[in-house]
Amino acid sequence: MTMDLAAFNDSISAGTPPNLSTALTALWHDGRGDWNAAHDVAQNDNGPEASWVHAYLHRKEGDSSNAAYWYRRAGKPVPKGSLTDEWAAIVANLLARSAG
Repeated sequence: MTMDLAAFNDSISAGTPPNLSTALTALWHDGRGDWNAAHDVAQNDNGPEASWVHAYLHRKEGDSSNAAYWYRRAGKPVPKGSLTDEWAAIVANLLARSAG
């Protein structure tokens, strides 16, 4: 399934997430305002993409030391921009990767 950022955003109003990666599913839950569900999904996958999302979630939570740990695990720098911009950048990046 090929999806772009606009379609991903549109899917957030649906009752269930589309069939996408663990990391994107976590971001889908976060987009719906359900941080706990997003965190539950992200923490069950230790791969670099889910670690990146896990880092973002802890940054959003305000736990900067835990976020820094997960950014290191993901091989990503700690961003300085807004959480909204980071969320969109991660979604767009992961959607592009899934499109192959």
